[in-house]
Amino acid sequence: MRKRNDGRAMQAFTALIVTAALGVPVAGCTSFLRPQEKRAVAQMVPSLGHQARGTVTFIERSDGVQVTYNLTGLPPSSDHALQVHERGDCNAADGSSAGAVFAPAADRLKNGARVEGDLGNIHADSTGVAAGFIVAPDVSLDGVRSVLQRSVLLHRDATDPYAYPQHGPGPAIACGLIRAQ
Repeated sequence: MRKRNDGRAMQAFTALIVTAALGVPVAGCTSFLRPQEKRAVAQMVPSLGHQARGTVTFIERSDGVQVTYNLTGLPPSSDHALQVHERGDCNAADGSSAGAVFAPAADRLKNGARVEGDLGNIHADSTGVAAGFIVAPDVSLDGVRSVLQRSVLLHRDATDPYAYPQHGPGPAIACGLIRAQ
């Protein structure tokens, strides 16, 4: 006499085989199917007479661009402006070849308005190292507000957006071209 099989055991076995066979390729594709984050990096090189150098990384997030900086060779316990400039050119000894601060919006015409390329001030510790991040909500890594192929400059002084009359943050002590990664 043959034992009768209702098929449930065979269905469970088939499901196990299919899951095992498909599980490996599907798991391997998750990183491929995930959206890739937009990234850019600038290798900062010192301007004439300065030792500041390091890396500034740009990562596009939902709330803006996260600008992570890791810089050395700064004067101890000092504040500096970190700014994106119009042109991707670091050839001038003082950074002037990079042009004006990046300002694609009409706000640049308003007195006292902070422009998009003015990322903010950073602080060097007692050993001359500055490391941290800034979230820049008004720039991106594509489109009209893209910082790609522009220069990021580290200036000698900090900016004071509330000072009147406004004055610049001084010459650049380091400059880097922002390139997609």
